[in-house]
Amino acid sequence: MPFFNTSSFHGLLQQTWPMLLGLFAIMGSQLVDSAFIGQLGTDPLAVLGFTIPIYQLIIGIQVGLGITTTALISSALGENATKYAKDLATLILMVGVITMTLLCTSLWYYQEKIALYLGADITLLALLRDYWFPWLLSSWLGAMLYFGYSILRSHGQTIIPGKIMVMTSVLNVILDPILMFSFDMGLAGAAWATCLSFLVGCLVIFRAIILNNLMSMPCDLSKIKAGFTAIFSNTIPAMLSQFIPPISAILVTIIIATYGDFAIGAWGLANRIEYISIILILALTMALPPMIGNLKGRNEFSDIFQLVKTALNIVIIFQLTVTLLILITANPVANLLTNQSEIASILQRYLWIVPVSYGALGVCMICVCACNAMGLPKSALIISILRLFACYLPLIWLGSELYGLLGIFIGATMGNFLSGSMGWFMFLKQYNNLYITKPVSI
Repeated sequence: MPFFNTSSFHGLLQQTWPMLLGLFAIMGSQLVDSAFIGQLGTDPLAVLGFTIPIYQLIIGIQVGLGITTTALISSALGENATKYAKDLATLILMVGVITMTLLCTSLWYYQEKIALYLGADITLLALLRDYWFPWLLSSWLGAMLYFGYSILRSHGQTIIPGKIMVMTSVLNVILDPILMFSFDMGLAGAAWATCLSFLVGCLVIFRAIILNNLMSMPCDLSKIKAGFTAIFSNTIPAMLSQFIPPISAILVTIIIATYGDFAIGAWGLANRIEYISIILILALTMALPPMIGNLKGRNEFSDIFQLVKTALNIVIIFQLTVTLLILITANPVANLLTNQSEIASILQRYLWIVPVSYGALGVCMICVCACNAMGLPKSALIISILRLFACYLPLIWLGSELYGLLGIFIGATMGNFLSGSMGWFMFLKQYNNLYITKPVSI
Protein backbone atom coordinates (compact mmCIF):
# COMPACT_ATOMS: atom_id res chain seq x y z
CA MET A 1 0.00 0.00 0.00
CA PRO A 2 1.55 3.41 -0.98
CA PHE A 3 2.66 5.85 1.72
CA PHE A 4 0.31 8.48 0.27
CA ASN A 5 -2.85 7.65 -1.66
CA THR A 6 -2.90 10.25 -4.45
CA SER A 7 -6.69 10.65 -4.57
CA SER A 8 -6.98 10.90 -0.79
CA PHE A 9 -4.07 13.34 -0.62
CA HIS A 10 -5.57 15.73 -3.17
CA GLY A 11 -8.99 15.54 -1.52
CA LEU A 12 -7.49 16.27 1.89
CA LEU A 13 -5.43 19.13 0.48
CA GLN A 14 -8.48 20.75 -1.11
CA GLN A 15 -10.58 20.53 2.05
CA THR A 16 -7.80 21.20 4.57
CA TRP A 17 -5.91 24.23 3.30
CA PRO A 18 -8.72 26.77 3.97
CA MET A 19 -9.11 25.33 7.50
CA LEU A 20 -5.33 25.38 7.96
CA LEU A 21 -5.11 29.01 6.91
CA GLY A 22 -8.04 29.96 9.12
CA LEU A 23 -6.73 28.06 12.14
CA PHE A 24 -3.27 29.52 11.66
CA ALA A 25 -4.80 32.98 11.77
CA ILE A 26 -6.77 32.10 14.92
CA MET A 27 -3.83 30.52 16.72
CA GLY A 28 -1.54 33.32 15.64
CA SER A 29 -3.94 35.93 17.03
CA GLN A 30 -4.18 33.96 20.28
CA LEU A 31 -0.40 33.88 20.56
CA VAL A 32 -0.23 37.63 19.93
CA ASP A 33 -2.99 37.98 22.51
CA SER A 34 -0.86 36.01 24.99
CA ALA A 35 2.14 38.20 24.23
CA PHE A 36 0.11 41.34 25.01
CA ILE A 37 -1.20 39.75 28.21
CA GLY A 38 2.34 38.68 29.11
CA GLN A 39 3.35 42.34 29.21
CA LEU A 40 0.76 42.96 31.94
CA GLY A 41 2.64 40.83 34.49
CA THR A 42 2.37 37.54 36.34
CA ASP A 43 -1.17 37.88 37.76
CA PRO A 44 -2.94 38.31 34.38
CA LEU A 45 -1.02 35.32 33.01
CA ALA A 46 -2.02 33.28 36.06
CA VAL A 47 -5.70 34.21 35.57
CA LEU A 48 -5.37 33.21 31.90
CA GLY A 49 -3.86 29.89 32.99
CA PHE A 50 -6.82 29.12 35.25
CA THR A 51 -9.29 29.74 32.40
CA ILE A 52 -7.67 27.13 30.15
CA PRO A 53 -9.32 23.99 31.60
CA ILE A 54 -12.70 25.75 31.69
CA TYR A 55 -12.25 26.90 28.12
CA GLN A 56 -11.46 23.33 27.11
CA LEU A 57 -14.75 22.27 28.74
CA ILE A 58 -16.62 24.80 26.59
CA ILE A 59 -14.69 23.70 23.52
CA GLY A 60 -15.53 20.08 24.33
CA ILE A 61 -19.26 20.76 24.15
CA GLN A 62 -19.13 22.81 20.96
CA VAL A 63 -16.82 20.34 19.24
CA GLY A 64 -19.06 17.45 20.32
CA LEU A 65 -21.99 19.14 18.62
CA GLY A 66 -19.79 20.05 15.67
CA ILE A 67 -18.82 16.40 15.24
CA THR A 68 -22.49 15.46 15.22
CA THR A 69 -23.20 18.20 12.69
CA THR A 70 -20.62 17.04 10.17
CA ALA A 71 -21.23 13.32 10.69
CA LEU A 72 -25.03 13.45 10.33
CA ILE A 73 -25.37 16.14 7.68
CA SER A 74 -22.56 14.85 5.42
CA SER A 75 -23.91 11.30 5.68
CA ALA A 76 -27.42 12.54 4.81
CA LEU A 77 -26.02 14.40 1.81
CA GLY A 78 -24.17 11.23 0.74
CA GLU A 79 -27.58 9.51 0.73
CA ASN A 80 -29.10 12.46 -1.23
CA ALA A 81 -31.40 13.35 1.71
CA THR A 82 -30.94 17.11 1.18
CA LYS A 83 -34.07 18.32 3.03
CA TYR A 84 -33.26 16.15 6.05
CA ALA A 85 -29.71 17.60 6.10
CA LYS A 86 -31.12 21.13 6.25
CA ASP A 87 -33.54 20.17 9.03
CA LEU A 88 -30.69 18.67 11.03
CA ALA A 89 -28.72 21.93 10.78
CA THR A 90 -31.60 23.85 12.37
CA LEU A 91 -32.16 21.30 15.14
CA ILE A 92 -28.46 21.12 15.99
CA LEU A 93 -28.20 24.90 16.17
CA MET A 94 -31.16 25.02 18.55
CA VAL A 95 -29.52 22.44 20.81
CA GLY A 96 -26.25 24.34 20.68
CA VAL A 97 -27.73 27.72 21.62
CA ILE A 98 -29.61 26.31 24.62
CA THR A 99 -26.70 24.19 25.84
CA MET A 100 -24.04 26.90 25.57
CA THR A 101 -26.26 29.53 27.20
CA LEU A 102 -26.92 27.32 30.22
CA LEU A 103 -23.26 26.36 30.53
CA CYS A 104 -21.82 29.88 30.28
CA THR A 105 -24.41 31.23 32.72
CA SER A 106 -23.52 28.54 35.26
CA LEU A 107 -19.80 29.19 34.86
CA TRP A 108 -20.31 32.91 35.44
CA TYR A 109 -22.36 32.29 38.58
CA TYR A 110 -19.81 29.91 40.13
CA GLN A 111 -16.67 31.68 38.87
CA GLU A 112 -14.99 32.26 42.24
CA LYS A 113 -15.66 28.75 43.55
CA ILE A 114 -14.26 27.28 40.34
CA ALA A 115 -11.10 29.40 40.46
CA LEU A 116 -10.44 28.59 44.11
CA TYR A 117 -11.02 24.90 43.46
CA LEU A 118 -8.40 25.03 40.70
CA GLY A 119 -5.91 26.47 43.16
CA ALA A 120 -6.13 30.20 42.45
CA ASP A 121 -4.88 32.59 45.12
CA ILE A 122 -7.59 34.76 46.67
CA THR A 123 -5.68 37.86 45.53
CA LEU A 124 -6.48 36.97 41.90
CA LEU A 125 -10.26 37.02 42.35
CA ALA A 126 -10.75 40.74 41.69
CA LEU A 127 -8.87 40.50 38.38
CA LEU A 128 -10.73 37.29 37.54
CA ARG A 129 -14.13 38.97 38.09
CA ASP A 130 -13.27 41.71 35.58
CA TYR A 131 -12.17 39.15 33.01
CA TRP A 132 -14.69 36.31 33.50
CA PHE A 133 -17.83 37.92 32.02
CA PRO A 134 -16.37 39.19 28.71
CA TRP A 135 -14.35 35.98 28.40
CA LEU A 136 -17.48 33.81 28.81
CA LEU A 137 -19.38 36.01 26.36
CA SER A 138 -16.58 35.58 23.83
CA SER A 139 -16.70 31.82 24.43
CA TRP A 140 -20.46 31.78 23.75
CA LEU A 141 -20.05 33.79 20.55
CA GLY A 142 -17.14 31.54 19.54
CA ALA A 143 -19.36 28.49 19.95
CA MET A 144 -22.06 30.01 17.71
CA LEU A 145 -19.39 30.78 15.14
CA TYR A 146 -18.12 27.19 15.34
CA PHE A 147 -21.61 25.78 14.76
CA GLY A 148 -21.81 27.94 11.65
CA TYR A 149 -18.44 26.61 10.48
CA SER A 150 -19.67 23.03 11.04
CA ILE A 151 -22.81 23.52 8.97
CA LEU A 152 -20.84 24.90 6.05
CA ARG A 153 -18.12 22.23 6.29
CA SER A 154 -20.79 19.52 6.28
CA HIS A 155 -21.70 20.69 2.79
CA GLY A 156 -18.06 20.60 1.68
CA GLN A 157 -17.69 24.38 1.90
CA THR A 158 -14.40 25.24 3.62
CA ILE A 159 -13.46 28.46 1.81
CA ILE A 160 -16.03 30.64 3.60
CA PRO A 161 -15.16 29.39 7.13
CA GLY A 162 -11.45 29.82 6.34
CA LYS A 163 -11.96 33.42 5.23
CA ILE A 164 -14.04 34.25 8.30
CA MET A 165 -11.41 32.72 10.59
CA VAL A 166 -8.78 34.99 9.04
CA MET A 167 -11.06 38.04 9.22
CA THR A 168 -11.96 37.59 12.90
CA SER A 169 -8.33 36.90 13.82
CA VAL A 170 -7.03 40.04 12.10
CA LEU A 171 -9.79 42.10 13.71
CA ASN A 172 -8.94 40.63 17.12
CA VAL A 173 -5.24 41.52 16.76
CA ILE A 174 -6.15 45.09 15.79
CA LEU A 175 -8.57 45.54 18.70
CA ASP A 176 -6.34 43.93 21.35
CA PRO A 177 -3.84 46.78 21.92
CA ILE A 178 -6.54 49.42 21.46
CA LEU A 179 -8.79 48.05 24.21
CA MET A 180 -6.04 46.71 26.49
CA PHE A 181 -3.69 49.69 26.46
CA SER A 182 -5.27 52.70 24.73
CA PHE A 183 -8.53 52.31 26.70
CA ASP A 184 -6.62 50.94 29.72
CA MET A 185 -8.91 47.89 30.05
CA GLY A 186 -6.04 45.50 30.71
CA LEU A 187 -6.85 41.78 30.71
CA ALA A 188 -10.59 42.37 30.22
CA GLY A 189 -9.80 44.35 27.06
CA ALA A 190 -8.39 41.20 25.45
CA ALA A 191 -11.70 39.39 26.06
CA TRP A 192 -13.80 42.28 24.77
CA ALA A 193 -11.67 42.41 21.61
CA THR A 194 -12.48 38.73 21.03
CA CYS A 195 -16.19 39.39 21.64
CA LEU A 196 -16.34 42.09 19.00
CA SER A 197 -14.42 40.07 16.40
CA PHE A 198 -16.56 36.95 16.98
CA LEU A 199 -19.76 38.99 16.76
CA VAL A 200 -18.76 40.26 13.33
CA GLY A 201 -17.87 36.70 12.32
CA CYS A 202 -21.28 35.38 13.42
CA LEU A 203 -23.08 38.01 11.37
CA VAL A 204 -21.08 37.09 8.27
CA ILE A 205 -21.26 33.30 8.55
CA PHE A 206 -24.98 33.01 9.30
CA ARG A 207 -25.71 35.40 6.45
CA ALA A 208 -23.78 32.99 4.19
CA ILE A 209 -25.72 30.00 5.56
CA ILE A 210 -29.06 31.71 4.92
CA LEU A 211 -28.06 32.86 1.41
CA ASN A 212 -26.92 29.33 0.53
CA ASN A 213 -30.19 27.88 1.88
CA LEU A 214 -28.42 25.39 4.16
CA MET A 215 -31.04 25.40 6.92
CA SER A 216 -34.77 24.76 6.99
CA MET A 217 -37.41 24.51 9.69
CA PRO A 218 -38.72 20.92 10.01
CA CYS A 219 -42.50 20.74 10.17
CA ASP A 220 -43.09 17.00 10.41
CA LEU A 221 -43.14 15.97 14.09
CA SER A 222 -41.92 12.47 13.28
CA LYS A 223 -38.92 13.90 11.44
CA ILE A 224 -38.23 16.30 14.30
CA LYS A 225 -38.28 13.40 16.75
CA ALA A 226 -36.04 11.31 14.49
CA GLY A 227 -33.68 14.24 14.09
CA PHE A 228 -33.35 14.87 17.85
CA THR A 229 -32.88 11.12 18.44
CA ALA A 230 -30.04 11.01 15.91
CA ILE A 231 -28.47 14.18 17.33
CA PHE A 232 -28.47 13.05 20.95
CA SER A 233 -27.43 9.47 20.20
CA ASN A 234 -24.36 10.79 18.37
CA THR A 235 -23.71 13.93 20.41
CA ILE A 236 -23.66 12.43 23.90
CA PRO A 237 -20.78 9.96 23.28
CA ALA A 238 -18.94 12.52 21.11
CA MET A 239 -19.40 15.21 23.76
CA LEU A 240 -18.28 12.87 26.53
CA SER A 241 -15.11 12.12 24.58
CA GLN A 242 -14.54 15.88 24.28
CA PHE A 243 -15.19 16.35 28.02
CA ILE A 244 -12.31 14.09 28.93
CA PRO A 245 -9.50 16.47 27.81
CA PRO A 246 -10.84 19.41 29.89
CA ILE A 247 -11.28 17.13 32.90
CA SER A 248 -7.70 16.06 32.38
CA ALA A 249 -6.65 19.71 31.98
CA ILE A 250 -8.35 20.58 35.27
CA LEU A 251 -6.48 17.82 37.08
CA VAL A 252 -3.17 18.80 35.49
CA THR A 253 -3.80 22.46 36.33
CA ILE A 254 -4.34 21.52 39.97
CA ILE A 255 -0.99 19.69 39.94
CA ILE A 256 0.78 22.58 38.16
CA ALA A 257 -0.72 25.11 40.62
CA THR A 258 1.21 23.50 43.46
CA TYR A 259 4.39 24.82 41.82
CA GLY A 260 3.22 28.46 41.98
CA ASP A 261 1.90 31.25 39.74
CA PHE A 262 5.03 31.22 37.55
CA ALA A 263 4.37 27.58 36.65
CA ILE A 264 0.70 28.31 35.89
CA GLY A 265 1.65 31.27 33.71
CA ALA A 266 4.18 29.17 31.78
CA TRP A 267 1.66 26.33 31.39
CA GLY A 268 -0.89 28.75 29.91
CA LEU A 269 1.65 30.01 27.35
CA ALA A 270 2.74 26.44 26.59
CA ASN A 271 -0.85 25.49 25.78
CA ARG A 272 -1.13 28.39 23.33
CA ILE A 273 2.08 27.24 21.61
CA GLU A 274 0.83 23.65 21.52
CA TYR A 275 -2.37 24.71 19.75
CA ILE A 276 -0.31 26.43 17.06
CA SER A 277 2.11 23.50 16.79
CA ILE A 278 -0.68 20.98 16.12
CA ILE A 279 -2.54 23.33 13.78
CA LEU A 280 -2.42 20.89 10.86
CA ILE A 281 -3.86 18.16 13.07
CA LEU A 282 -6.72 20.44 14.09
CA ALA A 283 -7.34 21.40 10.45
CA LEU A 284 -7.44 17.74 9.45
CA THR A 285 -9.93 16.92 12.22
CA MET A 286 -12.16 19.61 10.73
CA ALA A 287 -11.70 18.51 7.11
CA LEU A 288 -11.92 14.73 7.60
CA PRO A 289 -15.43 14.28 9.12
CA PRO A 290 -17.48 15.54 6.14
CA MET A 291 -15.29 13.56 3.75
CA ILE A 292 -15.60 10.37 5.80
CA GLY A 293 -19.33 10.94 6.36
CA ASN A 294 -19.94 11.36 2.64
CA LEU A 295 -17.97 8.18 1.85
CA LYS A 296 -19.92 6.34 4.55
CA GLY A 297 -23.22 7.49 3.00
CA ARG A 298 -22.06 6.05 -0.34
CA ASN A 299 -20.78 2.82 1.30
CA GLU A 300 -17.22 3.40 0.02
CA PHE A 301 -15.51 1.99 3.10
CA SER A 302 -12.13 1.10 1.58
CA ASP A 303 -11.67 4.74 0.62
CA ILE A 304 -12.23 5.70 4.27
CA PHE A 305 -9.20 3.65 5.33
CA GLN A 306 -7.05 5.14 2.56
CA LEU A 307 -8.12 8.62 3.62
CA VAL A 308 -7.35 8.08 7.32
CA LYS A 309 -3.98 6.46 6.65
CA THR A 310 -2.96 9.29 4.32
CA ALA A 311 -3.94 11.84 6.99
CA LEU A 312 -1.86 10.02 9.61
CA ASN A 313 1.22 9.94 7.38
CA ILE A 314 0.86 13.67 6.72
CA VAL A 315 0.59 14.34 10.45
CA ILE A 316 3.72 12.38 11.35
CA ILE A 317 5.89 14.07 8.73
CA PHE A 318 4.58 17.56 9.53
CA GLN A 319 4.99 17.22 13.31
CA LEU A 320 8.58 16.01 13.00
CA THR A 321 9.32 19.20 11.07
CA VAL A 322 7.53 21.34 13.65
CA THR A 323 9.47 19.69 16.48
CA LEU A 324 12.78 20.60 14.86
CA LEU A 325 11.63 24.21 14.42
CA ILE A 326 10.53 24.48 18.06
CA LEU A 327 13.84 23.11 19.33
CA ILE A 328 15.71 25.75 17.33
CA THR A 329 13.48 28.67 18.42
CA ALA A 330 12.58 27.68 22.02
CA ASN A 331 14.67 30.37 23.75
CA PRO A 332 13.69 33.42 21.66
CA VAL A 333 10.01 32.39 21.61
CA ALA A 334 9.88 32.03 25.40
CA ASN A 335 11.56 35.42 25.93
CA LEU A 336 9.27 37.05 23.38
CA LEU A 337 6.08 35.84 25.05
CA THR A 338 6.90 37.00 28.58
CA ASN A 339 9.18 39.45 30.35
CA GLN A 340 9.22 37.27 33.48
CA SER A 341 12.49 35.31 33.51
CA GLU A 342 11.05 32.59 35.79
CA ILE A 343 8.13 31.94 33.42
CA ALA A 344 10.42 32.00 30.38
CA SER A 345 12.73 29.42 31.98
CA ILE A 346 9.87 27.00 32.69
CA LEU A 347 8.46 27.50 29.20
CA GLN A 348 11.83 26.73 27.61
CA ARG A 349 12.05 23.42 29.45
CA TYR A 350 8.56 22.51 28.22
CA LEU A 351 9.49 23.35 24.62
CA TRP A 352 12.63 21.21 24.75
CA ILE A 353 10.71 18.12 25.89
CA VAL A 354 6.99 17.87 25.03
CA PRO A 355 6.71 18.91 21.33
CA VAL A 356 8.55 15.76 20.16
CA SER A 357 5.39 13.82 21.08
CA TYR A 358 2.92 16.01 19.16
CA GLY A 359 2.96 13.62 16.18
CA ALA A 360 1.84 10.72 18.37
CA LEU A 361 -0.83 12.95 19.91
CA GLY A 362 -1.99 13.74 16.38
CA VAL A 363 -2.33 10.05 15.52
CA CYS A 364 -4.65 9.58 18.49
CA MET A 365 -6.69 12.70 17.63
CA ILE A 366 -7.15 11.62 14.00
CA CYS A 367 -8.28 8.15 15.11
CA VAL A 368 -10.86 9.65 17.50
CA CYS A 369 -12.06 11.99 14.73
CA ALA A 370 -12.36 9.12 12.23
CA CYS A 371 -14.35 6.93 14.62
CA ASN A 372 -16.81 9.76 15.27
CA ALA A 373 -17.20 10.47 11.57
CA MET A 374 -17.80 6.77 10.80
CA GLY A 375 -20.71 6.73 13.25
CA LEU A 376 -18.72 5.05 16.03
CA PRO A 377 -18.87 7.68 18.80
CA LYS A 378 -18.66 5.04 21.55
CA SER A 379 -15.37 3.75 20.13
CA ALA A 380 -14.07 7.33 19.98
CA LEU A 381 -15.10 7.77 23.62
CA ILE A 382 -13.23 4.61 24.65
CA ILE A 383 -10.07 5.82 22.87
CA SER A 384 -10.33 9.19 24.63
CA ILE A 385 -10.84 7.58 28.03
CA LEU A 386 -7.88 5.23 27.58
CA ARG A 387 -5.69 8.03 26.26
CA LEU A 388 -6.13 10.28 29.25
CA PHE A 389 -6.81 7.94 32.15
CA ALA A 390 -4.59 5.02 31.15
CA CYS A 391 -1.77 6.87 29.35
CA TYR A 392 -1.56 10.63 29.97
CA LEU A 393 -2.64 11.39 33.54
CA PRO A 394 -0.93 8.45 35.29
CA LEU A 395 2.42 9.31 33.69
CA ILE A 396 2.06 13.01 34.53
CA TRP A 397 1.30 12.14 38.16
CA LEU A 398 4.22 9.71 38.30
CA GLY A 399 6.54 12.27 36.71
CA SER A 400 5.48 14.92 39.20
CA GLU A 401 6.12 12.58 42.12
CA LEU A 402 9.56 11.58 40.84
CA TYR A 403 11.01 14.71 39.22
CA GLY A 404 8.68 17.62 40.01
CA LEU A 405 7.75 20.06 37.25
CA LEU A 406 10.30 18.55 34.87
CA GLY A 407 8.73 15.13 35.50
CA ILE A 408 5.33 16.50 34.46
CA PHE A 409 6.76 17.45 31.06
CA ILE A 410 8.41 14.05 30.66
CA GLY A 411 5.20 12.28 31.71
CA ALA A 412 3.15 14.30 29.21
CA THR A 413 5.58 13.32 26.45
CA MET A 414 5.52 9.61 27.24
CA GLY A 415 1.73 9.72 27.64
CA ASN A 416 1.33 11.17 24.15
CA PHE A 417 3.49 8.45 22.59
CA LEU A 418 1.52 5.72 24.36
CA SER A 419 -1.76 7.37 23.33
CA GLY A 420 -0.83 7.40 19.65
CA SER A 421 -0.05 3.68 19.60
CA MET A 422 -3.23 2.81 21.49
CA GLY A 423 -5.42 5.07 19.29
CA TRP A 424 -4.22 3.46 16.05
CA PHE A 425 -4.70 -0.04 17.44
CA MET A 426 -8.27 0.74 18.54
CA PHE A 427 -9.20 2.40 15.24
CA LEU A 428 -7.84 -0.49 13.20
CA LYS A 429 -9.71 -3.00 15.31
CA GLN A 430 -13.06 -1.18 14.95
CA TYR A 431 -12.60 -0.63 11.22
CA ASN A 432 -11.80 -4.31 10.61
CA ASN A 433 -14.78 -5.42 12.70
CA LEU A 434 -17.29 -3.23 10.91
CA TYR A 435 -16.36 -2.67 7.30
CA ILE A 436 -14.30 -5.43 5.77
CA THR A 437 -13.88 -9.18 5.84
CA LYS A 438 -10.11 -9.19 5.16
CA PRO A 439 -8.32 -7.29 7.95
CA VAL A 440 -5.98 -4.45 7.03
CA SER A 441 -2.89 -3.25 8.86
CA ILE A 442 -0.54 -0.32 8.70
